Amino acid sequence: MEMKKKAIVIALLLLGVILIIDKIVMPLYISQGSVRVVPDVTTMKYDDAERRLRHSGLEARKSYYVKYISNVDSNVVLSQMPGAGMEVKPGRNVYLVLNRRDKPTFSMPDLLGRPEMDARQSTARLELTLQSVQQSPVTRQEDDGKVLSQSIPPQTVVTAGSVVSIIVGRFQESSEGSKKVIVPDLLGKSLSQARQAIAGAGLVTGKVTTEYSAILIPNTVISQKPAVSSYVSPGQPVELTVVTSAPE
Repeated sequence: MEMKKKAIVIALLLLGVILIIDKIVMPLYISQGSVRVVPDVTTMKYDDAERRLRHSGLEARKSYYVKYISNVDSNVVLSQMPGAGMEVKPGRNVYLVLNRRDKPTFSMPDLLGRPEMDARQSTARLELTLQSVQQSPVTRQEDDGKVLSQSIPPQTVVTAGSVVSIIVGRFQESSEGSKKVIVPDLLGKSLSQARQAIAGAGLVTGKVTTEYSAILIPNTVISQKPAVSSYVSPGQPVELTVVTSAPE
């Protein structure tokens, strides 16, 4: 009986201690600044966010998003963990998620022969910038609406945001008896090779423009007009764009 009374007394004492800690000690602990409320630093630049957290008694730590997001500054905070408004201990690390600094690289897909909409979807999915879509007449109905030429050759290493242009065929019936020749594929050839191919097809070399690239082989044809496999009259000029290694 005596042991039972002692157990009851001890239990009451423990309960009293718990109530004191919960109702008096913890509120006093919190009121004296023993916890910090995490401020909202999303959309802020990292340096500003770091200063804001340090002022709140917290530490900033960089983290990075799982993939590169085009058109987003790599120095802007996308999200944070712990989130804004959470109560944490002083000195707690707050992880700030930033955009990846380096654009991912990948091989340029082969768009030749694919429908225009398919090419548009592919470039959008890879975050390539489709600068222009030109049209070129074709006499084969199966080429109607399909990509005849692309400004960046397939398998070329590119990055998100790279600019690409395509030429799409538009079907036009040729008049009976009119002589037509097929424009040869000049993409990837050297300028001298392209000139020979143009002459061999009964055409002439037209305007030659240059475009700077740090990753493509200099003096290589990257665009032509009219497009590959177009039906044209003999003697028609073929315009070329070739790579130069020196910026203009």
